[in-house]
Amino acid sequence: MANVYDVDASELVKMAAEKLKSKVKKPDYVNYVKSGAAKERVPEDPDFWYIRTASILRQVYVNGPVGVSRLRTRYGSRKDHVIHKHHHMPASGSIISDAFKELEGLDYVKKTGKGRVITPKGKSFLDKLSNEISGYKSQSAN
Repeated sequence: MANVYDVDASELVKMAAEKLKSKVKKPDYVNYVKSGAAKERVPEDPDFWYIRTASILRQVYVNGPVGVSRLRTRYGSRKDHVIHKHHHMPASGSIISDAFKELEGLDYVKKTGKGRVITPKGKSFLDKLSNEISGYKSQSAN
């Protein structure tokens, strides 16, 4: 019985993003905004919204309770400057908070006084995907 800690994070996020495509509604503005102040262009990946939402769900599972501010730091990046030092810039809070709203609508995440925490339904969703991934690996090894 595998869980989120036993499988590769990138595989889990990709698989969760595919499953969330049919469940989560993508906001219209996501195609036109940058993912943070340090970025120069909008994300090129058409599935950016679903991948970010799945990644946020995994972060809540692993690090919860977690809020928008901590995830802005987590998904932020370095701003390139020509003359002076590079500085860390936070990611877009609007994208993260809208992803939280969608995950709360699915009852995968709930809001508490200390931040968002994973619900049993969300934990079950990620654990089932982890079992599928570990099952694929054990079958391919034989």
